[in-house]
Amino acid sequence: MEEIINKLKSELRLRGFSPLTVRNYSFFVEKFLLTTKKNANELNEDDAKQYLGDLFDTKSKNTIMLAAASLKFFYTEILGKDFSKIKMPKKDKKLPEVLAKEEVKRLIDSADNIKSRLIISLLYSSGLRVSELVNFKSTDLNPNERTGWVRKGKGGKDRLINLSANLVEQLQDFLNERGKENIYLFSKSKPLTTRNIQKIIKGTKERAGINKKVTPHTLRHSYATHLLEDG
Repeated sequence: MEEIINKLKSELRLRGFSPLTVRNYSFFVEKFLLTTKKNANELNEDDAKQYLGDLFDTKSKNTIMLAAASLKFFYTEILGKDFSKIKMPKKDKKLPEVLAKEEVKRLIDSADNIKSRLIISLLYSSGLRVSELVNFKSTDLNPNERTGWVRKGKGGKDRLINLSANLVEQLQDFLNERGKENIYLFSKSKPLTTRNIQKIIKGTKERAGINKKVTPHTLRHSYATHLLEDG
């Protein structure tokens, strides 16, 4: 089994999938193989249907969708087998919660240090994904132009983001205080983990007394919603 899982990982990396996708797809395929107890060449569509059907008893719709996508890639791209008769579950159409502008301000004001405040401010004012923020390097900031480069964002593409003059000034001051130690905008030699950012936001939300569920994606969605509201 180890050999086929390594083959799957190599193929995903060659196709340019993110490390998170490589990890998730490998996880579900490995679980599937352990459940079926079959060699890869013995697998058929009924095995996949049985595995996915059993997940409905304990897993969310989104988890089942991810498992189905993992098996589809494994069957079609690694095993060269048909997967067309297996119907993929549809994603629940549930919009993420949006913070009011006053709640965003309260969240930023409740940060317990400058670093946390800048992380929340940057997530909201730029619409960055959390994976993009942790990998944002200090050299990707262009203070004179009030812009920043997101390197290898979704789809492996670079894109330019605009930043407010006030935020750029605060980010510059933050970096100047740390000298040239920081390779990344908010860390030295290694990027922060997305879990670090989630914990910062959770703690800040509780101090701000906000009862809504607040995640890095909530800030991104709020940013987009407020842009639309402002025309």
